[in-house]
Amino acid sequence: MLERVFPRLPQGRATLLGPGDDAALVAVRGGRVVIATDLLVEGRHFRRDWSTGYDVGRRAAAANLADVAAMGGVGTSLVVGLACPASLPVEWAETFADGLRDECDLVGAGVVGGDLSRAETIVVAVTALGSMRGLEPVTRAGAKPGDLVALAGRLGWSAGGLAVLSRGFRTPRALVEAYRRPQVPYPAGPEAADLGATAMCDVSDGLVADAGHVAAASGVCLELSTDSLEVTGPMRDAAQALGQDPMRWVLAGGEDHALVATFPRGTPLPDGWRVIGRVTRGRGVLVDGEPYELGGFDHFR
Repeated sequence: MLERVFPRLPQGRATLLGPGDDAALVAVRGGRVVIATDLLVEGRHFRRDWSTGYDVGRRAAAANLADVAAMGGVGTSLVVGLACPASLPVEWAETFADGLRDECDLVGAGVVGGDLSRAETIVVAVTALGSMRGLEPVTRAGAKPGDLVALAGRLGWSAGGLAVLSRGFRTPRALVEAYRRPQVPYPAGPEAADLGATAMCDVSDGLVADAGHVAAASGVCLELSTDSLEVTGPMRDAAQALGQDPMRWVLAGGEDHALVATFPRGTPLPDGWRVIGRVTRGRGVLVDGEPYELGGFDHFR
């Protein structure tokens, strides 16, 4: 659908980087601003019996601020649209605002406006604006054969929490809380840009799927190694109880909002980054040398 829609959209003179990456880049007088947007729909992205208004506020802000970080930028402002039923308790909206506030505080961003409408179900639309600090954005399109693939943040926690909740449980609590409120490694995005990252992407749809976006945009192959990926004790215990494979959560689970980036070989990576693979000639993503069939989240699959 997007391949057919994008060519129909106008690109104004101020557009430096348009649709297709984690965020857009727009020229303004005296500088540039990076822009990203996301939707959260009740019943699709969250359920009120699983998540509070506060949780949804944190997730909505995180999804957008993570996209700004994935360009190497720092989030500065959010505008928020909220559509909801008339029966929604006002306390839900208040705690939702509290969640937005607390997530924005992590990067020093503000909520500067938005819109309110009535709908049959809750829909949250957030647009984030950020600063590139005078640097070029790190897009998905710069990975080169010979680069290292590195990860900042954690994977599989949110998918584990979703699996637990889907079976009617509330423990392990660490996984459930990770699903409700992702822990985004915001400083790692600008850090990667400063280190000379050649490409970067927010892991929102699953590691294999989002690494695939980098591979496709760069015209290369990303080879990942499961030996470099962590399966924690809570994930292992929950997966055993549910009869599932925790590595599938790590490879195909989304919404942890880790950052995956490529760096020239020999780049000294700071604490918080770990090498998980390499960039080679070819196309797509390989896991331990083989194609991985369970790619990640797709709204219309």
